[in-house]
Amino acid sequence: MNKDNQAMISDLILLAKADDKVTETEYDFIQSLAENMKVSPTEVDALFKNPLPSKKSYTEIERITHFHKLVLLMNVDRETHDKEVLVLRSFGLRMGVRAEAIDRILLEMEKHEDKIIPPHDLIQIFQTYYN
Repeated sequence: MNKDNQAMISDLILLAKADDKVTETEYDFIQSLAENMKVSPTEVDALFKNPLPSKKSYTEIERITHFHKLVLLMNVDRETHDKEVLVLRSFGLRMGVRAEAIDRILLEMEKHEDKIIPPHDLIQIFQTYYN
């Protein structure tokens, strides 16, 4: 049982709940990510009831990949709510993502089909703000 992975799944759950409803698509996406992170479906369901606090610190690659997962989750149901954007921004800032990078990512996602930024484009945005 990896507490860091459970904490990251908890972040995804809190983002999914931000608009006061969790769609089947969001739930399935979270379960799929959890499986890849070795968090069981039972553990995920428990986290829906009692989410863990966010992870305290991230390596650069963890920050990029976790923020990307949050962005993908926000767009998986093809609806972007203001509450979700606020929660995404809050998670990003707490992880150490610069506000300018978050703004650029939010603008960039509007340019792509289904609002999904290709991973290499996301990495390029991070490199612009962190190098």
